[in-house]
Amino acid sequence: MPDFFTFHDLTAWTDGLRDLSPPARLAVIGDPIAHSKSPQMHNPALRACGLTGQYIRVRVPIGRVSDAFRAFAARDFVGVNITIPHKFEALVAVDFVDSLAARLGAVNTVAIRDGRLHGYNSDGPGFLRSVREAFGVEVRDLRVMILGAGGGAGRAVAVQCALEKCPALYLVNRTQEKAEDLAREIAGDGYAGLVQSLSWDAESVRSALRDTDLIVNGTSLGMKDDDAPLLPADGLLQRHLVFDMVYRAGGRLTGLGAAAKEAGAAYVDGSTLLLHQGAISFEHWFGRPAPIDAMRAGLQSALIP
Repeated sequence: MPDFFTFHDLTAWTDGLRDLSPPARLAVIGDPIAHSKSPQMHNPALRACGLTGQYIRVRVPIGRVSDAFRAFAARDFVGVNITIPHKFEALVAVDFVDSLAARLGAVNTVAIRDGRLHGYNSDGPGFLRSVREAFGVEVRDLRVMILGAGGGAGRAVAVQCALEKCPALYLVNRTQEKAEDLAREIAGDGYAGLVQSLSWDAESVRSALRDTDLIVNGTSLGMKDDDAPLLPADGLLQRHLVFDMVYRAGGRLTGLGAAAKEAGAAYVDGSTLLLHQGAISFEHWFGRPAPIDAMRAGLQSALIP
């Protein structure tokens, strides 16, 4: 089987897809998509639950998400995950949008029921579960700094933190206007805590870190060794909790992870978030608890280089 199928394979239902055994019933779409580890996590889940079908990757170009969804529905798929760059396009391509997905402003999970497309977002709920598992605390009790708050994942986490009524939110973004817009939106929705947008300079970030408990990297920085540092070298403290949405194969530390380790701060990478996002998707698709141990084992094996 190829690493991924194409939009043409899906819409033309080519031999490679039609002849799969067990049949494809779940998929993740994106562009690019070959790197996704979701099949290695979801296929063990299907086997653990005795469910017939398999999970595949499909590369879908920008502008064709709605067509892809209709093709999935016509081929009796149960559900679809959506990754970069399609989460916003997916929001307007579904028939029904869950209230949380509407609030977070993106769809990354679709459940197909009777041919109709139901859109959900697992970014925020997956983040809450991940923080609980990694640090043994609830987001509602933490003052949170979000790096990259203007982007899709960073925005979802910021809104989720506000919905949890955490006491303070510091929104940091390279384009400060985006952070300011999000801060106004959150405050306008009745959030009673402190919400502050920050310019991404060492002095501003260092000052806010003194009043921060949880630091979240919502950017893509950290996947390469030569990526720029996210925080001033002396900003991290031992008491900080550091949540990185980025992960590297083999558990290799990102730059933020290395800085957290040097400071003695608690740290978790993005593989934990991927696991819990996947579990939430599984629950939407099948209406039953996800086999989290099987999914964790499959994901961990996939991340070994």
